[in-house]
Amino acid sequence: MTKEKVRRSFSIVALMVIGLLALIAPWVGVPESVGAFNPADIAWMLTASGLVLLMTPGLSFFYGGMVGRKSIISTMLQSFVALGVVSLLWFTVGFSLAFGDSLGGFIGDPRTFLMMKDVGLNSHERIGGGLPLLLFAAFQLKFAVITPALITGAFAERVRFWAYLVFMILFSIVIYAPLAHMTWHPDGLLFKLGILDFAGGTVVHISAGVAALAGAIFIGKRKNAENQGPPVNIPFVLLGTGLLWFGWFGFNAGSALAADGVAVQAFMNTHLASAAAMMTWIFLDVAYRGKVSALGACIGAVVGLVAITPAAGFVGLGPSLTIGFVSALVSRLALYFKNRSSVDDTLDVFPCHGVGGISGMLLTAVFATEGGLITGSPTLFIAHSLALVGILIFCFCASYTLFWITSLITPLRVNADEEEQGLDLSQHAESLSAN
Repeated sequence: MTKEKVRRSFSIVALMVIGLLALIAPWVGVPESVGAFNPADIAWMLTASGLVLLMTPGLSFFYGGMVGRKSIISTMLQSFVALGVVSLLWFTVGFSLAFGDSLGGFIGDPRTFLMMKDVGLNSHERIGGGLPLLLFAAFQLKFAVITPALITGAFAERVRFWAYLVFMILFSIVIYAPLAHMTWHPDGLLFKLGILDFAGGTVVHISAGVAALAGAIFIGKRKNAENQGPPVNIPFVLLGTGLLWFGWFGFNAGSALAADGVAVQAFMNTHLASAAAMMTWIFLDVAYRGKVSALGACIGAVVGLVAITPAAGFVGLGPSLTIGFVSALVSRLALYFKNRSSVDDTLDVFPCHGVGGISGMLLTAVFATEGGLITGSPTLFIAHSLALVGILIFCFCASYTLFWITSLITPLRVNADEEEQGLDLSQHAESLSAN
């Protein structure tokens, strides 16, 4: 069977699945009546959910501007398509796996909220922070969407689009949902151990960064990786960074799940950490290259946003500056070593998101207002350090296995001719020159 026939057959099956969902969906997930809620909380969380959604298109610009001209559309679509794929997965079983009744503290019972059953407009007694459960599910959906999109930067310019879709589904079920459950569900293993992750430093950024490293190793280097030209569209990167920074206020401040003082604190911490990291990266560029780099400023800003994510609601303003500064130094050092290795992480997802998330997780345990190492108690820092080792092992081994499974289903990498042609034409029959 030819590749075209395989793709057409897969598309027909996918259409049948979506059609079946469309037929079944009207009979499940009927909302309950609205309970008594604070209108300000509702308004803020609706806004925050929209802000976090905006981060995924922002990421597509951020990544799209850093690749070669022949793969801009493909790279941007790999982020954007997660809005469709993960949303349907979240509706059917994803939310249930992440926040359903706990199975041993590792994952949710898929039957709890299957196809959004019982996810209505009343609050849940244990999850949701006093919000309508449907609003909590909508907010958490945006986190689930952007996480696999982050991974795509590691294998940009050489991955088959259909293989990426398969991996995205597997990653969301096998890695993202269990981590979200363990970290944020009241009965989750990491939650019970006291691990602090305010807005996804572990669940989103460490998991994506480590999966990106596994993918770069499994798929292998690009053809002529050492001779790739400079980023093709720095204005795209600047635009993407601005959208990410703006959306991150919903990401972090929204994780307070209320319009309250914690949200205000997280909002300001987010901004200060990003500003500190951006300026640190700029001056590192000047010291190393003698010039201010717009690309470096953008990367530094994002590293700061990543690092403050787990700590945003748990630390004060001063520590947020320190977290931004330290994370920029550590990620820049990781980037230095990565560039001298044989690993072709195209857009430096692991040095930025993985290492940034690791820095943030450890520094959260250092500066947390309650129980932090700086207050004289080592308990939280030890717990975070041990949990970090387990999370890194789980994410890498599980991701590498999922890439292997995906390769058994469909080839992961485009062939040499398709890579030379560029992914825009070879995967989508579209190109910038044709538009």
